Amino acid sequence: MTVRSPEQVASYPRPPRLELIAGEVSVDLGGACIAKADHYHRVLETFHPPTIYLPPEAFLPGTLHTSSGRPSFCEWKGIASYWDLSSPDGTNRRQRVAWSYQAPTEPFAAIGGWISLYPAAVDGCWLEGEPVIPQPGSFYGGWITSWIEGPFKGDPLHPELI
Repeated sequence: MTVRSPEQVASYPRPPRLELIAGEVSVDLGGACIAKADHYHRVLETFHPPTIYLPPEAFLPGTLHTSSGRPSFCEWKGIASYWDLSSPDGTNRRQRVAWSYQAPTEPFAAIGGWISLYPAAVDGCWLEGEPVIPQPGSFYGGWITSWIEGPFKGDPLHPELI
């Protein structure tokens, strides 16, 4: 496990910053590791735990499925489309639990086509060898680790962080 210095999300920037990180990330669903990479992008935004983006080739064949429904809009990154995730054999399908920006705004061009997901919607996520705690609430998709310090948007104990 990589030891990192503590980071307070209150000190993260607005507008958000994008960072490419050399480090291990993995996602489990249905008893299988469905995605694994040795690098990832993270988006850092004030009062949010980092949102992690994996390269599409990190996902095993048969685990990433185009999702139906409306896209969404982020004022910083642009229009997001959604994905379903499943076990490699297509079972354990979770609907609209991942998203990507196919044509993000220029400051976020590096994550074009990369995939992020809600950690609460899968069986487990690991970052730098550490299990991830999902960001509180159902709207945000931040990844909390021991070195990420709140308070966080979405936390019912901090309703002032809307």
